Order: sequence, then structure tokens, then C-alpha cells
Amino acid sequence: MEQKDRKRFGKTDLLVIGLLLVIGLSGFLAVRLLVNQDGAVVRISIDGDVYGTYHLSQEQTIPIVSDGAVTNTVQISQKEAKMAEADCPDQLCVHQRAIARQGETIVCLPNRIVVEIAGEQASDLDAVSQ
Repeated sequence: MEQKDRKRFGKTDLLVIGLLLVIGLSGFLAVRLLVNQDGAVVRISIDGDVYGTYHLSQEQTIPIVSDGAVTNTVQISQKEAKMAEADCPDQLCVHQRAIARQGETIVCLPNRIVVEIAGEQASDLDAVSQ
């Protein structure tokens, strides 16, 4: 019996693989461009209530007062925000890196403080759809 020569890849297979690569790369670039935009403001919340909103372009140190005492200090410099000080025992929020891109957060669980980067305008999209 004679064996038939089989091609491993035909023109159609290469076309489909190329098309899938183009679609995948396009999706990756779209997500990178849309989601990782630089933020315009820092929004600080305590226990779900907005404590304050501050511009990233203005360098400043923000003491966060809760129950009559300063519990945390947020520092904004070089268009980044970081938790400079905290009175919580674990200090995890202080050791997190500075944030500058929309959607990034720093959380201090013991003091119920969330520092997040947001755009200038309120968005109709939630975090999942962004």
C-alpha cells in the first residue's frame, strides 16, 4: 500500500493562525490603551464614604483624620500617590507601591481606608466593564 503525503500546514491553516494572532494582538492593545490610562484624581474613602478628592498634578500631603485623630497620611508627588504613614499594626498599606493609573488602589484594612486613582469625569462603566 502506498502512503499519501500529508501536509502539516496548508495555506488555510496559516491564514487562520495569522488571523487569530491579529485578533489577539488587537484585543491586547485595546485593553492596554483603554484601561491603563493615567488617572487625573486621587479619591480617598473611609468606610465607603468619600473623604476627599485631590488632583494628581498638585503635590501635597493629606492627613486622614478618623475618629478625631490622624490615622493615615497620603502623599501625592510626581503624579503618583502613596500611603506615607499609617497607625495600623501591619503597615501593609505603607509598603504598597505608589499608584498613578486609573483603577489602581491602596487599601488600609484596619483603618477601612481606600485610596484609588480615578479619571476626572465620573464614568458610567463599572470596574468589570472597564
